[in-house]
Amino acid sequence: MADGTPLLWLRPWLWFAAVLVLGLLLWLLGPVLTPFAIAALLAWLADPLVVRLERRSGSRTLAVVLVFLLMSLVVVLALLLLVPMLQSQLRRAVEWLPQLAAWATGVALPWVQAHTGLALAGGLDAAALTELLKGQWQAAGGVATQVLAGLSRSGLAVVGFVINLLLVPLLTFYFMRDWRSMLDRLHGLLPRPLEPTVVRLARESDAMLGAFLRGQMTVMVCLGLIYGIGLGLVGLDLGFLIGMVAGLLSFVPYLGTTVGLVAAIIATLVEHGDLFHLVLVVAVFSVGQVIESYILTPWLVGDRIGLHPVAVIFAIMAGGTLFGFLGVLLALPTAAVAMVLGRYAHGRYLQSLLYRADHDPGDGTGTSVGSPTSPTDAAGGSRPP
Repeated sequence: MADGTPLLWLRPWLWFAAVLVLGLLLWLLGPVLTPFAIAALLAWLADPLVVRLERRSGSRTLAVVLVFLLMSLVVVLALLLLVPMLQSQLRRAVEWLPQLAAWATGVALPWVQAHTGLALAGGLDAAALTELLKGQWQAAGGVATQVLAGLSRSGLAVVGFVINLLLVPLLTFYFMRDWRSMLDRLHGLLPRPLEPTVVRLARESDAMLGAFLRGQMTVMVCLGLIYGIGLGLVGLDLGFLIGMVAGLLSFVPYLGTTVGLVAAIIATLVEHGDLFHLVLVVAVFSVGQVIESYILTPWLVGDRIGLHPVAVIFAIMAGGTLFGFLGVLLALPTAAVAMVLGRYAHGRYLQSLLYRADHDPGDGTGTSVGSPTSPTDAAGGSRPP
């Protein structure tokens, strides 16, 4: 008993208590930890590129500076190019509402009534529908204005927001520079009996999450650009907005394509109303699906993804409900780790006495009856009574 073996039964409860305390700290310190979580995720995403440059240059600091400048350039270009473009698309969407209302009341509803025989209460008033949609849009804008005004009146809130905004790039730089050393320190703190298993599970989680985030996010952006540029060339005023939304929703199979195709078809019927443009829209989405299935996904993602789309959606919603924005940031890493742990637990269960039926119930050791590799047989002896 001096070796502490009678306390082995406490280990699962100690791990459970540690996880409970960690969850409580995340819930209490969520607003403070948010910039640290964002910076850690950015550093983790950039670490493979930093490692490659470090091997060529021989300097970790130089590699981090180059990657940090590249990330900053990408963010600045995205703000300068995409934000004004999306703003103009949203303004067009508001101006396009009367055409949509007129098409719905003058074309869509009569067609539905003629083919189904349903009386839709005399149709809808296009002007009333347009004013209703505009009123909802203005109400949303008014709420946003009130929120911004409230933040501007609260000096502490503005200061806190600015500090968090400035902390993200600063923390990202330090995380990227010291990423390997921090991992080495965590590695050194692992309990020695659990170290091989924890390292193996951590590598599997990193591979799964890296395949999903780095690969799928790139696929989403590329697919959004393909849809947006293609629909713009077709002649849709809202083509870029529809294409980007469809691309960003493509992390769920067929959801992005379905939403984008339906929206593009409606926009085509309203703006053009001919079969030629409908064929072009279908062709754009067909080409996008072919490129995604045979080029983008095999090249950027491969077959390493183990996160089911339903699990991704549930993880994001559950994380946001429990821990707010911090929970959304940590949802996918937590889901990847949980899936790896689930696979490990499943493998252990298949090897356990609870699942197997070929053990010897008489000795309680769980050794298979007649097994040629049992310890006693291998030693040439017999079991003790």
